[in-house]
Amino acid sequence: MTSYRKIFVRALGASLAAGLAIGMLLAPVAVSAQDYAAMLAAPDRAKADVENDKKRDALKLLEFTGPKTGWTVLDMGAGGGYSTELMARAVGATGKVYGQSDKEGARFAERMKTPAMANTISIARPYDDPLPKDAPKLDLITFFFAYHDTTFMEVDRPKMNKAMFDALKPGGLLVVADHSALPGEGATVGKTTHRIEESTLVAEIVAAGFKHVGTADFLRNPDDPRTVSVHRSGIRNDEFVVKFQKPL
Repeated sequence: MTSYRKIFVRALGASLAAGLAIGMLLAPVAVSAQDYAAMLAAPDRAKADVENDKKRDALKLLEFTGPKTGWTVLDMGAGGGYSTELMARAVGATGKVYGQSDKEGARFAERMKTPAMANTISIARPYDDPLPKDAPKLDLITFFFAYHDTTFMEVDRPKMNKAMFDALKPGGLLVVADHSALPGEGATVGKTTHRIEESTLVAEIVAAGFKHVGTADFLRNPDDPRTVSVHRSGIRNDEFVVKFQKPL
């Protein structure tokens, strides 16, 4: 090979190497799945929450729900704050979580004092008007085991579902988990057995403009007769988890 051809080949090789290096710098960095298992294993979590993880199958619930670092989340029907704290830990310091209840209870107020809730705002507001007007658009809404309560409370559910729809960004997600009622019971047994028929809940939320995009069966129990209160059943309750999306 002549000297000028050697110089050309070396120059070409150097150029290609430089281009590859620049390309690697400019290419988007691959983001691995969030380590929900490590999050659940955090040593500062309350013992009662760790016990509740078993009942809720928390790892699968988080994987199906999919909260991400930096997201803004509304946890509807926050109650004592178990699921609110899960969301707070999942979105991290750069995220924000609103924990909504019609009134803040003592357990939630106590939880709010912990470092894990530093990115959380407690809001005592009606279910059908869950957010202040200046709240930013949301990436995710969770509504775990409390939708059935709104069937016997003074809640305008179509208004509530529309408010959740409006609160989300286009493409934002709503994930609902609840106790399953028998076919045909609809929304009539919320106060007696604390259940709701899955098809009724789905139909109500879809009517607000949502698209039903997923169903999970990890909390199902076909052995549950679904005839008594979930608080007195004596066995693992049959429960459903459904995911909805606000269209882009």
